[in-house]
Amino acid sequence: MEIQGKVAVVTGAAQGIGRALCVALKEAGAAHVVAVDLKLQGAQETADMTSGTAMACDVGDQTQMEAMIDRVEDEIGPIDLFCSNAGILTGLDESFDNIAFASTEEWNKAWAVNVMAHVHAARHLIPKMKARGGGYFMHTASAAGLLNQVGSAVYGVTKHAAVGFAEALALGHKDDNIRVTVLCPQGVDTEMVRGAGENPATADGILSTQRVAEDTLQAIRDEKFLVLPHENVAGYMQNKVQDYDRWIGGMAKLQRYFKAAQGKG
Repeated sequence: MEIQGKVAVVTGAAQGIGRALCVALKEAGAAHVVAVDLKLQGAQETADMTSGTAMACDVGDQTQMEAMIDRVEDEIGPIDLFCSNAGILTGLDESFDNIAFASTEEWNKAWAVNVMAHVHAARHLIPKMKARGGGYFMHTASAAGLLNQVGSAVYGVTKHAAVGFAEALALGHKDDNIRVTVLCPQGVDTEMVRGAGENPATADGILSTQRVAEDTLQAIRDEKFLVLPHENVAGYMQNKVQDYDRWIGGMAKLQRYFKAAQGKG
C-alpha cells in the first residue's frame, strides 16, 4: 500500500514504537495521522510532532474503540491504515515457583489490550473497509508471539494470540483487498523494555524505535505480512518447527540463565 495521501491511526502513540510510527507516517506523506493513547497528554505531544490529531482511548474497551474510530471517520475521513500498536507487558515472574502465578485480573487486562484491542478495531472497521474496496491493518505483536517469553507466560500467550488473530484477519479478508502486517520485534528501546530489567528479549540487541518504524512502513508498502526487525528471529522460528523438543530444551536453558542472573538459580 502506498502511504502517501492516506489517513492513518496509531494506538499506543504517546511514546515508543507508536510515536515513531506516527512520525515515520507523516514523513512518508500520510495525509493525516491520528495519535491515540490512554494518556492524552502524550498523544497530544506526538500529534504536535506530526501536525496530526490526538485522541484518548482505552483500546481494551470495545465501546471506546468504536467511538474513537467513528470520530476519526466523521471528523477526518475514512481510515486507510489502522496501526493497532498498543500493548502491555505484565505478569513478570520474579519467583519462578509457578509459571501460571499471575492473577486472573492480570491475565484479563493483558488479554484486553494485547488481543481484544485488535479484535475490536477489526470488527468495527472491516465492514467500512469492505464497502470502500479495501484497507490495511498493522498489528504490533512481538517475537514472543512467535517464540515465547521467558519470565512472563501472560505476555507470551497473549502475543501468540495476537499473531494468530493477525493471521486469521489476513487470510479471512485477503479477497476483500484488506491487507495485514504484523510486527514481531525483540528488544526495542522503549520504556516497556527498559522497565523489564534483565530480559532475554534483549540478548540480540536493542533496536531504535525509528529503525523498527522504518522497517514496518516498508513492509506495509510491500504488503508483507511478517516484520522481523531482528533477523535472528527467523532462524529461531525454523529451529522451533524443525525440532520442538530441542527448542523447548534450549528455551529452558535460557530460563536457567535468566534465573541465575536474577539470583534465583
